[in-house]
Amino acid sequence: MAEDQRVKAETLALRRRFIGSSCRLFFPEDPVKIVRGQGQYMYDEQGAEYLDCINNVAHVGHCHPLVVQAAHEQNQALNTNSRYLHDNIVNYAQKLSETLPEQLCVFYFLNSGSEANDLALRLARQYTGHQDVIVLDHAYHGHLSSLIDISPYKFRNLDGQKEWVHVAPLPDTYRGPYQDHPNAAEASASDVERVIASAQEKGRKIAAFFVESLPSVGGQIIPPVGYFPRVAEHIRKAGGVFVADEIQVGFGRVGKHFWAFQLQGEDFVPDIVTMGKPIGNGHPLACVVTTQAVATAFEATNVEYFNTFGGSPVSCAVGLAVLKVLEEEQLQAHATCVGSLLMELLRQQKAKHPIIGDVRGVGLFIGVDLIRDEATREPATEEAHYLVSRLKENYILLSTDGPGRNVLKFKPPMCFSFKDAHRVVATLDAVLSDMEVVLSSCATLRLKPHPACQAQNPHNAKRSDQQATPERSHATPKAPRATQRTRGRRRQQPPAHSPAPPRSTEQQTHSPPANPAPPPPDKTHPGPQRDPQTRTQTPTKDMLIG
Repeated sequence: MAEDQRVKAETLALRRRFIGSSCRLFFPEDPVKIVRGQGQYMYDEQGAEYLDCINNVAHVGHCHPLVVQAAHEQNQALNTNSRYLHDNIVNYAQKLSETLPEQLCVFYFLNSGSEANDLALRLARQYTGHQDVIVLDHAYHGHLSSLIDISPYKFRNLDGQKEWVHVAPLPDTYRGPYQDHPNAAEASASDVERVIASAQEKGRKIAAFFVESLPSVGGQIIPPVGYFPRVAEHIRKAGGVFVADEIQVGFGRVGKHFWAFQLQGEDFVPDIVTMGKPIGNGHPLACVVTTQAVATAFEATNVEYFNTFGGSPVSCAVGLAVLKVLEEEQLQAHATCVGSLLMELLRQQKAKHPIIGDVRGVGLFIGVDLIRDEATREPATEEAHYLVSRLKENYILLSTDGPGRNVLKFKPPMCFSFKDAHRVVATLDAVLSDMEVVLSSCATLRLKPHPACQAQNPHNAKRSDQQATPERSHATPKAPRATQRTRGRRRQQPPAHSPAPPRSTEQQTHSPPANPAPPPPDKTHPGPQRDPQTRTQTPTKDMLIG
């Protein structure tokens, strides 16, 4: 296929011609053409290697050989719908049940997180006989019409809020009203109680409270412990059910537990849990699990639930393989160790760089909140955009989220290593130091194409001017303003990394050390092959306009 591969400019032109413009690309100023992935790395059409800090879908690593093999072998034998008896679907349901509280015992398999949340909404309404839903501000639960209606992140830009949707404040202990409250969980849960009371005064009846176990689009929020149990009390008292959306954060990502809702306490059990994204490591697979009582009420309609591809032998083979890799490679414990190191390194950067207002997270779900002013905590939106674009030039893929698009979100594949953590933070430090020097004197930052950028990765050295895509534009964020308290600092050179040996199946197991502070030799995936002296580039006069 390599000989038939289109040049990047042609691919981009065809995409603009045939694909809807609302289907947006990462880094639209200079999109990356990715043709291959392995572990926590992705490779463009010229062989340049990028460290993937974004992709929580490739949960156990891009193209994990055991997952690929499971799909291939089952495809060679049979792939059909779930109306026939087959071992894979029952084996998979049984294996998943071992990770969940025993009350959650009835499974439905689907193809996407949106399908899962749509079914959860149907289950909740059938069980309760009620219609209304409470969600958190800035929430996103999927792209179906039913889910856009319960996603403030979407509906505020479309048809607005429906009368049956009620929005509660985010339990955000950094930006919310309860930053210094002695019991932020109770206070935040009281907000939901007031929303319920307001709805009931209007004659509305609550069917469900939908919540991401760790709100992602809302800005990598970590709800205070005890919030979910108290909210569940209020919701169930009102006749509704509690729906935990684990589509972004399930399957061991939080490290301490297999499911993020378990961070709220061992005794807390949602009525419905939805799963997607990481469940199939890139294969279209999703799941809803609920209690026997909710499932029985759904069956009482005598309307069959059938999903053509949900629960197929291939999908369930893939799901089983993902669970096997998580267990054999100890990736849940690995997420705890590497995540703890990454959090500590980022907190060190917070002490050094005033633009970092907050570092929050658990396991390999981490947010870095960038601010322009310590007192007001004004989101540093343009600075965040610029920073992400600079990291991409240094072959690190990261993105932003939150209402102000100012929160750097770390949700890498679970094989993300100690060495990767050190590399990302060293590069972040160097870029922030450069930004602080430039922003203290420059009103605008617009990078021009610069030859040195093409030499930052040895893989890029072979690119010719013709291959460097003539449509490339470096229109990085306009006019980032200087952060309050910002002052120039000497840039620190990121540490050099020696190449790691090629990945093999036998080298995939992660054994978490007792103390994760010093990075051990990383044998899991090939290390980045680049010259540490050229990885981070300081803006120069000929790279700046304005």
